[in-house]
Amino acid sequence: MMDRRSFVAMAATGAAAPALGQGVSARTCYTMSFQGLTGGEIKLGDFAGKPILVVNTASLCGFTPQYDALQALWTSLGPRGLMMIGVPSNDFGGQEPGGVEEITHTAHSYGVSFALAAKAKVSGADAHPFYKWAASEKPKEPPRWNFHKYLVGRDGHIAASFNTEVTPMDQRIVGAIEREFRSSAG
Repeated sequence: MMDRRSFVAMAATGAAAPALGQGVSARTCYTMSFQGLTGGEIKLGDFAGKPILVVNTASLCGFTPQYDALQALWTSLGPRGLMMIGVPSNDFGGQEPGGVEEITHTAHSYGVSFALAAKAKVSGADAHPFYKWAASEKPKEPPRWNFHKYLVGRDGHIAASFNTEVTPMDQRIVGAIEREFRSSAG
């Protein structure tokens, strides 16, 4: 049985509930949210019908310079409707040990202006609900290190997953986002 919130989210995006097989879920990300790094709430339902790139970040990682390319991607495609959320996490290598001040300092040193969530777990039994859901959508593609990227399609489901080594401006990511812009929601 579908709860009211899921029904409203699906109706808002024009998505009809598909026929479900055993173990298949029609749940989208639109019922979820992240706490903002400096307060407030980032409600994914506010971005229904738009592509959303969710990236787990870390300040002390060898891949932290990807913040530059994430910002470039955001600057380029944000005005067209892309939502981007950085999710600081200390899950891999203990490379995000600091709090809000340290995370903010690192992000600002790279000129980050896209949304940053509060530090969260992205793997394991205590993972944030978004990451548990994403793992159910792409069970063979969970984050294995910092700067893993999930692209949520306009339908509210995972459209693509990109490992750490795929840089944000890589044609595979840009192309996947462009396909979402061209697709019809629902």
